[in-house]
Amino acid sequence: MDKERIVTAMSIKEDEDQTLRPQTLDQYIGQNDIKEMLDVYIKAALKRKEALDHILLYGPPGLGKTTLAQIIANELGVQIKITSGPAIERSGDLAAVLSSLNPGDVLFIDEIHRLPRFVEEVLYAAMEDYVLDIVIGKDHESRSIRIDLPPFTLIGATTRFGDLSAPLRERFGVVLRLSYYDVDDLKKIVKRTSTVYQNEIEEDAVNALAKRSRGTPRIANRLFRRVRDFAEIIGDGVINEKITNHALSKLGIDHNGLDHTDYRYLRSIVEKFAGGPVGIETIAATIGEEITTVEDVYEPYLLMEGYIKRTPRGRMATEKAYQSLGIKYYKGLFNDES
Repeated sequence: MDKERIVTAMSIKEDEDQTLRPQTLDQYIGQNDIKEMLDVYIKAALKRKEALDHILLYGPPGLGKTTLAQIIANELGVQIKITSGPAIERSGDLAAVLSSLNPGDVLFIDEIHRLPRFVEEVLYAAMEDYVLDIVIGKDHESRSIRIDLPPFTLIGATTRFGDLSAPLRERFGVVLRLSYYDVDDLKKIVKRTSTVYQNEIEEDAVNALAKRSRGTPRIANRLFRRVRDFAEIIGDGVINEKITNHALSKLGIDHNGLDHTDYRYLRSIVEKFAGGPVGIETIAATIGEEITTVEDVYEPYLLMEGYIKRTPRGRMATEKAYQSLGIKYYKGLFNDES
């Protein structure tokens, strides 16, 4: 199952090592356009002595949305409160968090697309007017009370931008999309991680790790920790290409960064459905996963690297997928669909 995957971009407890998180925009690697815009917005807010506009960060998991939120708070010189959509079950939960904020503070809500709709509606007034309207009691005994809030900045993060309601999206003054990282930026991240952990790493090993990190810093750091274990036990502690390849092979990760889960997905399309097209619901049922898991976890990297494509009729395996599976490719009837 996906929870056992080392190359999943979803967060696990091991990824919470605060020593790896950059503290300033200058230290943050990659996403250069976003950093430049944030630098301007932050300096302008400080100059005007106003709360920064609400910010929505979206993109695949593992690209640094939480880290960016913490950096924004650091650059503003304010506190940050961190919560998530699923953790806010009632209006009272939201009220408790908002009422604890000081002027200018940052509230970070991860997975904001999973906020209950009635909680989301309470959030509208808080974002627009810095007030909280709460209904107390039931039926004819109910009454509404208004709580004034200090100016604050809401930073929302989501992997499913399309699941956000239009009214919520429209209340963010800044909307930023994080993209997958290129190999050069991932190499910088691997080198920084080696410095933080005080592990010597050779250039060939840096390159091998970066190429297999699926464009995702979280995965790069996770793979580094696993390779470091092998280097310290079967080597002299120095991370070289030979040890890196050996460790990743043992972990079931090939030279393209694909693991057994990716191959299970690809084989389901190629072997059971003749390469497609096949609907996402059918694929999910075939491999025993939730549709959202397939869309959010399995597919982004396979789409980005060209192993599959989406067509009006469903998902299709590309020639590259056939090659990775060692199966002869025949151009089919639907291959020209876009």
